[in-house]
Amino acid sequence: MTPETLSATHARAFAGQGRGWSAAEFAALLDSPHTFVVGDARAFALGRAIADEAELLTLATDPGQRRAGLGRACLAGFEAEAKARGAVRGFLEVAADNAAARALYAAARWRECARRAGYYPRAGGIAVDALILEKHLG
Repeated sequence: MTPETLSATHARAFAGQGRGWSAAEFAALLDSPHTFVVGDARAFALGRAIADEAELLTLATDPGQRRAGLGRACLAGFEAEAKARGAVRGFLEVAADNAAARALYAAARWRECARRAGYYPRAGGIAVDALILEKHLG
């Protein structure tokens, strides 16, 4: 997938939740040999694996494609690719108010290990905690 395709899907997936990532930002991330993407224009997971740890940078599903198992498939694809690259632990970050994403990660057995208070800005000057989740991949 091109950085432009990733950016367009990301913008649709995160509309109303802050700004989507630009094509230039995706291009810069994809320039690293440690970064990988799984999925397609309907849904994708972008991650990176370094040494024995992996980080899910973002998971995006086009709103018109939700509730079809694509997010779950991309998450599984991220885990498989991270493991193939030698990662034994995975990490991700999710907004505390993102119930759908939290349910997806809980179903895949990701567990909270830390929290960043007031990390994600919301309308009206409110900020929401970022939950740091981890999973043993090995």
